[in-house]
Amino acid sequence: MPASTRGIEGLKPGLLQDTTWRRDNEPSSMAIFAKSHYSSAMTTMNVSLPDSLKRFVDQCVENGGYGSSSEYVRELIRQDQVRRAEQRLTDLLRQGLESGVAAPVDADYWAERRARLGR
Repeated sequence: MPASTRGIEGLKPGLLQDTTWRRDNEPSSMAIFAKSHYSSAMTTMNVSLPDSLKRFVDQCVENGGYGSSSEYVRELIRQDQVRRAEQRLTDLLRQGLESGVAAPVDADYWAERRARLGR
């Protein structure tokens, strides 16, 4: 196991027992994401790999402190999910910035919206 890991309380045995924590002893965003999204029962998936990739995975498991190739693959998938979510957020922020001049959204704005809707 990597030196910077600790168990997450409340998870089923064998499920994400080790998740990275930040230096300030708080769970990382990945740990929070993992706890909230992976505390359900697991299913099996078979993956075919060429020998060179299998050797690479085996080396990563051995040198990266993972308990199994499944644990390593789960971590890669979780990292990809986080990366995609961050990219989606970046895209939405960019769209917002490119959408034109921003209007202040304050009490007057909401009062005007309610008046237009007849409420």
